[in-house]
Amino acid sequence: MKRITWTITFVLLLGVGACNESASKKVNQEKATENAEKKGAAMAAMSFNKSSHDFGTIKEGETVQTTFSFTNTGQSDLIIVDARGSCGCTVPDYPKNTPIAPGATGEIVVSFDSSNKPNMQQKTVTLSANTASGRETLRIKAMVTPDPVKQKQRDEAAKARQQNAN
Repeated sequence: MKRITWTITFVLLLGVGACNESASKKVNQEKATENAEKKGAAMAAMSFNKSSHDFGTIKEGETVQTTFSFTNTGQSDLIIVDARGSCGCTVPDYPKNTPIAPGATGEIVVSFDSSNKPNMQQKTVTLSANTASGRETLRIKAMVTPDPVKQKQRDEAAKARQQNAN
């Protein structure tokens, strides 16, 4: 998006400058725009060992966790400002506001609490960082085997709601 904005700005400056400026001023504008594009390109970038994880089949009530390793493949320090799970059952542990140098690695540990989460579960963790997109997304999923006692309670509650609706 930034590259498109810079390109449009560059084209507009060239178009306006071509009409009423000397050649030396045009060259200076072109160099200024080129330098600005280079600064924008010197951003942090995250490369993950995996972007998703499947816990397979787990029992309701279990808390499981996985680690997502990443490397800063960009040209400047990487800073993760925030990491949020798609619900309260998904909790990320990450290096908050800690500069990660280019080439350095880090880890994000994601915990998933399957309490009251029967059947197929798919959750995301959204990272806010100083990367080109500004956001990175990690995904987890698990097939949660329902607890028989809790499932019976849920079935009875659903049946009661259905009878009240009729």
